Amino acid sequence: MKRRAFLTTAGVGLAAGTVAAPAIAQSQPEIKWRLASSYPKSLDTIYGAVEFIAKRVAAATDNKFQIRTFAAGEIVPALQVLDAVQNGTVECGQSAAYFYVGKDPTFAFDTAMPFGLNTRQHMAWMMHGGGLELMREQFKEYNILNIPAGNTGAQMGGWFRKEIKSTDDLKGLKMRIGGLAGQVLTPLGLVPQQLGGGDIYPALERGTIDAAEFVGPYDDEKLGFHKVAKNYYYPGWWEGSAQIPLLFNMQAWDQLPASYRTVLEMACWEANTWMLAKYDTLNASALKRLVGGGAVLRMFPREMMQACEKAAYDLYDQIATTNPRFKKVYEAWKPFLEEERLWFRVAENGFDSFVYSQSAQRR
Repeated sequence: MKRRAFLTTAGVGLAAGTVAAPAIAQSQPEIKWRLASSYPKSLDTIYGAVEFIAKRVAAATDNKFQIRTFAAGEIVPALQVLDAVQNGTVECGQSAAYFYVGKDPTFAFDTAMPFGLNTRQHMAWMMHGGGLELMREQFKEYNILNIPAGNTGAQMGGWFRKEIKSTDDLKGLKMRIGGLAGQVLTPLGLVPQQLGGGDIYPALERGTIDAAEFVGPYDDEKLGFHKVAKNYYYPGWWEGSAQIPLLFNMQAWDQLPASYRTVLEMACWEANTWMLAKYDTLNASALKRLVGGGAVLRMFPREMMQACEKAAYDLYDQIATTNPRFKKVYEAWKPFLEEERLWFRVAENGFDSFVYSQSAQRR
């Protein structure tokens, strides 16, 4: 008798269990979003990050929340992603914020400032130094919520048709360069050009531009810059770190269930590490292939970099006198930068300088 009672009770419990899971799943709404990226599909690390995010979100919601990703030009051109998110053409987008310094130079703080924070310092500023809160104030003015969703690490200085021996060689040079770096270099005679990733090679090949920077060896090799310009310069002093956020239309974000917003945030922060780790893994071998294939690796002249650093901070001080938003972020960012450098000079640089010099001697 007890055995029959146990089986009956167990059967009821089992039945309840089989009903419960679908009931929970059914309580989650089915949502389909579109994501517009500023990057071509061929860049499987930057563009790959949004595919990574879409997969994570789908898996965490039993495919109830699906994000369809679109490369640059499939919905809007590369440099119009922020506008598309702002006006609700798409629910979200992937784009470097410094593409939009023409709207407001304050956007550069989100991606990279010339001679600014390195990658770890930038992440520290965003996560624990007040940077995310300050940048969310900035994006809110454009009806957008931003979440860091990738970082390239320190970038290369780019590809030049001719050797750069001094600041004089910059005069009249037409160069694809992002963010505020173009404004830094303009007083030194350079003519900056804003181009999306997929548009750079044709311009360099045709001679419309004389030089171009993008990210680093892995992406540069894919885009083929070494085929039309041989001088490969470093470091990309305008991007000691380059953060790539995901941008969300505020109305679309607010309409999401709280659980979906949490899943999205977690996926973005995971992608932030995923992208950086992938670049750090792939750039080394790509650099070897490029140099082995004829690229000439060169470091920017020190006197040129010193002139550029001075020009950068003169520019920041100038912008801060006329732009209250920029001034607010700058006055918080600059002391954080100085504090970080004190610390990094002791531990990080002390370690790096020794082990890299030892490694160089053994080769």
